[in-house]
Amino acid sequence: MKLPQPFSILGSLLLFSLASHSLGAVDSGDNSGAAPGKHLFEAQCLHCHNGSVPKAPHAISFNMMSTHSILSAMNEGVMRQQAAGLTGDQRLQVAQFLSGASETVAYAVLACDDDTPISLANGTPAWSSWGGDVVNSRFQSAERGGISQGHLDGLRLKWAFAYPGATRARSQPLVHGSTVFVGSQQGTVYALDLNTGCAQWQYEAGAEVRNGLAVATLPGREDPVVFFGDFEARVHAVSARTGKALWRSEVATHPDATLTGSVKYHGGRLYVPISSSEWATAADPGYACCTFRGSVTSLDASSGRIIWNSFVIPMDPADTGDENPAGAKRFAPAGAPVWNSPTIDAARGLLYVGTGEAYTSPASQSSDAVIAMELESGAIAWTRQLLAGDAWNMACFIGGGGNCPEENGPDLDIGASTILWQGKERDLLFVGQKSGDVYALDPSAEGAIVWHQKLGRGGFAGGVHWGMSANASSLFVPIADTYFPGVPEGDPFPGLHSLDPESGAVKWYTPVVDQCPDAEKPACDPGLSAAISSSEDLVFAGGYDGLIHIYDVNSGRVLWQFNSLADFKTVSGEVARGGAIESDGPVVAEGHLLVNSGYQFGARLPGNVLLVFESDTESGTGDSAGE
Repeated sequence: MKLPQPFSILGSLLLFSLASHSLGAVDSGDNSGAAPGKHLFEAQCLHCHNGSVPKAPHAISFNMMSTHSILSAMNEGVMRQQAAGLTGDQRLQVAQFLSGASETVAYAVLACDDDTPISLANGTPAWSSWGGDVVNSRFQSAERGGISQGHLDGLRLKWAFAYPGATRARSQPLVHGSTVFVGSQQGTVYALDLNTGCAQWQYEAGAEVRNGLAVATLPGREDPVVFFGDFEARVHAVSARTGKALWRSEVATHPDATLTGSVKYHGGRLYVPISSSEWATAADPGYACCTFRGSVTSLDASSGRIIWNSFVIPMDPADTGDENPAGAKRFAPAGAPVWNSPTIDAARGLLYVGTGEAYTSPASQSSDAVIAMELESGAIAWTRQLLAGDAWNMACFIGGGGNCPEENGPDLDIGASTILWQGKERDLLFVGQKSGDVYALDPSAEGAIVWHQKLGRGGFAGGVHWGMSANASSLFVPIADTYFPGVPEGDPFPGLHSLDPESGAVKWYTPVVDQCPDAEKPACDPGLSAAISSSEDLVFAGGYDGLIHIYDVNSGRVLWQFNSLADFKTVSGEVARGGAIESDGPVVAEGHLLVNSGYQFGARLPGNVLLVFESDTESGTGDSAGE
C-alpha cells in the first residue's frame, strides 16, 4: 500500500469501491431529491469507508472535504480512470453528497499592500529544499536561524494561513529572507510575508503542488528562482520576487507519472524524482498492468532542458503473454517509484534515492532499494536492495484482485529521503523504511550495510514514513506504526528514537501518548509519520493526531507541545481547520517554526492550515508546554 507518497487529490481512495462495482452501469434514478448521490454512495461505497479498507477515507471525515476536492479526484486525480464511466452529473451528485455542499465556495487570500515589499535573503538560505540541505539532514543550526531551548517559553502562534478549498496541507514551506514559499492542493503556489502572512504573489501551476519547493540563485540572474513539481509530472521555475513563470518542463510521458518527492538543486542542475499513481490505477480489472518505472530526471536549471533520465528498472516493461481474469494483458517488470527527494554526494559525484515496491511479479531487484546514480550522466553506479520480493498494487485489496502480483506485498517502501552523514572516520548513508527498519550504508563500498536496527512494527503507514533527521552526534528516527487492517503482527512502537550514528545503538526512545479525542477516533492516531527536523539541542516532530512536539536531543523529554487539531482564525479572516500532520513536517527558519496541519488521506484527519510560530523571548528553561 502506498503511503509515503502519493495520494493524489482527495485522500485517494475515495471511490475505489465505485470502480470495483462497475459504477458507471448503476441506475442513478434514485440519486435525486434532498440528497442526490446518497443512494449511489451507500449502495456502492460505504462498505469500503467504514474502516475495513486501508487508506479509504473513513466516513467520519467526509463532511470536512470540499466538493472541489472530491471532483478533482474523479476528474484528474488518481481516480480518473475508475470514475470514467460516470457522467458529469453523477460525479457532481456524489461529490455534493459527500461534502454536504451544493457548490464549491472559494475565497481570496489576503494580498499584501503596496508598502510591503517582498523580502529575500542574500545568497542561499539556510534551509533551501526538502531536506534543508543537499544531504537531507533536516538540521538547522541556531546560528543560521534555528530555534534553541532558550526560545521555547516565548514560542507562540504568530499567524495562520488557510489554503482555500483544501483538505490537506502537504507542500513543505520554504523560507527565503522574510518570504514563505509554499504550494497547495489546488495548484496555487504562494509567496507569503513571514511577518504578516499576506500574499505577495500567487502562481497557478495547473495541478496540485504537493512537494516541497527548492530555491537557488542562478548564474546571470539577480533574483533567486523557486523550483517545484506538480501532480501532472511537470517542473516549474518561477521568479522568487515576482512569481513570473520562467519555464515549465514535462519530465515524464507515462500517463500515471507524478511528482511527489521534491526537486533538488545542485551545480546548475535540478534532480527530479518521479513516482506514479499506477499502483491505484491497477485496481481496475480491465487495466493492462503495469508499465510504469520509477526514475530520476536531470534538468538544466536555467532552461528546463532535460539532460538525462535514468530508470531505476533498466528493462522496459514487456507483454508477458498472459492475461488477468478480466482479459487484460499483463506487463512486467514495473514499479519501484521514487517518492523521495534525492541526496547529493558531491565528493563521489553521485546521488542517492530510495525506491518503492514493484507493481508486478516477480518483484524487480530495484524495488525497496537504494539506488546510486552518477550526477553527470544518470548511470546507475550501484543498487542495494533492502527487501526482496515486495510486489503490490491496489488490486490486492479491491477490484477483484485480477492485477494483484503473486507476492501480494507487503508494500514496505523506502519512502523517506536518505541522509548522507559525515563522521569522524567515514561517511554513512542512513536509510529508513516503512518496515520500521533503519540502516547505515557505506557509500564508499557500494552501499554495504554497516549496521541495521529494527525500531518499529512497520506497515502500510510506517515504520519510517517520510523523513528522519541527523545532527553531528545523533540520528533521530520517527516511527508511526499506525494501525491499518493487515499490518504486521506484533507490538507497535510509535514515537521518537535517538540512535548513535556510528553504531546504531539506541540512545533513547520516547513513545507518543495517545491524546486523541474519542470523537475523532479512529481517524486520530498519535504516530509520528511526517518528516522531522533537528537543531543542536531540539528535535521537532508532528503527529497524525495534530500534536506538534519539541524534544530535548539528549534525553528525549518533551519540552513543548501544541495541539493543532483545532479551528484557527487566519490572516484572510477565514477559519481554517487543523488535522493530521503528515508528509512534510516542521520547518525551522529565520527564528520561526512552520507547520502544515491537515491531511485527508485514508482515515486521517483533514485540514487546511499553515501555522507559523515565533518566539518573543530568548530566555527561560524551555519546560513549558504550548496551548
